[in-house]
Amino acid sequence: MRLGLAGIRETGIGRDALRRAGSARTSARHAALIALAAVTLAVSVAACDAGGASANATAAGANAEAGAKAAASVPASASAAPVAAAATKVASHDAGQSRAQVYESVRQMTALGKQLFFDASLSGSGKLACASCHSPEHGFAPANALSVQFGGSDMHRTGMRAAPTLKYLQAVPAFAEHYHESDDEGDESVDAGPTGGLTWDGRVDRGGEQARIPLLSSFEMGSTPAKVTAAVKAAPYAGAFRPAFGEHVFDSDDATFKAVLQALETFEQTPEVFYPYTSKYDAYLAGKAQLTPAELHGLQLFNDEQKGNCASCHISQRTRDGAPPQFSDFGLIAIGVPRNRALPVNRDSHFYDLGACGPERTDLKGRDEFCGLFRTPTLRNVALKKSFFHNGIYHSLDQAVRFYAERDTHPEKFYPASKGKVQKFDDLPPRYWANLNTEAPFDRKPGDKPALDEAEIKDVVAFLKTLTDGYQAPGATVHVATTGAAAN
Repeated sequence: MRLGLAGIRETGIGRDALRRAGSARTSARHAALIALAAVTLAVSVAACDAGGASANATAAGANAEAGAKAAASVPASASAAPVAAAATKVASHDAGQSRAQVYESVRQMTALGKQLFFDASLSGSGKLACASCHSPEHGFAPANALSVQFGGSDMHRTGMRAAPTLKYLQAVPAFAEHYHESDDEGDESVDAGPTGGLTWDGRVDRGGEQARIPLLSSFEMGSTPAKVTAAVKAAPYAGAFRPAFGEHVFDSDDATFKAVLQALETFEQTPEVFYPYTSKYDAYLAGKAQLTPAELHGLQLFNDEQKGNCASCHISQRTRDGAPPQFSDFGLIAIGVPRNRALPVNRDSHFYDLGACGPERTDLKGRDEFCGLFRTPTLRNVALKKSFFHNGIYHSLDQAVRFYAERDTHPEKFYPASKGKVQKFDDLPPRYWANLNTEAPFDRKPGDKPALDEAEIKDVVAFLKTLTDGYQAPGATVHVATTGAAAN
């Protein structure tokens, strides 16, 4: 649960939990309604907020080859109905398009976006594709266990943040300092505080805006609009741009680059690829699967406000209208993750990644109440990840859950010591500690009993593994899941 910032946040546990239980809006019915109403879906696109793809150029090449193979399994004609409106603004290069023409434009852009996503030639090094950081087989997170990924023109540069998943971002709202529920899903009087945005710090709202970040970042794909345009014009799919974006799409680097961003954004709105809802837990909610005793106990601990209290931010219940849970309230929160001293950027003892107040985000610079806040990620497919938290400091679900359970009861397990004293919250200057979450399970002190014991941690991990897409009930016909890709 997000702790109340001074003067901003609601601190009542019961009321806030109730509000959050109705906050996710992502059923297929909602998506269709949004499309028909011509409301643009804010979806994540190819962006590795932190860096490139692999440990070195050789690994990058292997990732790109693997990505190309995965791309072949994504049907070019993947269903695009729920994203028709999202593409309309750009796709309608001829005024007065019919619905059929709009859907055809979306289909064309989806196919182009898929090819662009797996194309390493768009990068400055020619070795880094969007899929290099976001492997379809790993829930669109990195395939390796590096804390941050390598990139840049020489494939040896790194950023400061772990590459997040690109799945289940279709319901992320635009960033707001004071987020209130709308329509009939919750209580509009409740101020949830900073919420939304598609990056770790919430600084952009549209998929196209996010795609721009890694493509142009010197430590990620390290490209330029001119280089991207040249790569696209030389690609085997170049001929598909004019039918999708109009005769003038190649008139300037700016026009071509904008089309590339829109194609990537549209591809990432493919429902069956990026938000299929095919986990065991989805089957359980539909009454088509049973959780094991360990998984069921883990769910109970996950929801229990006095134990894991995970569901206060990672909502596990269906919305009031029956939409599947997103396992995130998309809020920005400070939890005091330890400093990752393995990151080159942290060799400077005066440097701090403060999330919403900088350094990557600049519009909230100097706003102390936003320092240390990072957006809450979805936990769907979390068991496929190999690095956790914004700085990638942990590399197993057990470690991540243990941090939540024992941050305050056994801080010596997570933070360094100096002169016999544990240096708690070592990656956040003391002046910002007022922003830290202190609600359960972060409401304890050294010597107290941890929120979860060893057996309970294992059960929570067992439950989290039920959130992986592609579940097949015993004896069910096996269907090959389609895959896709992108970057953050």
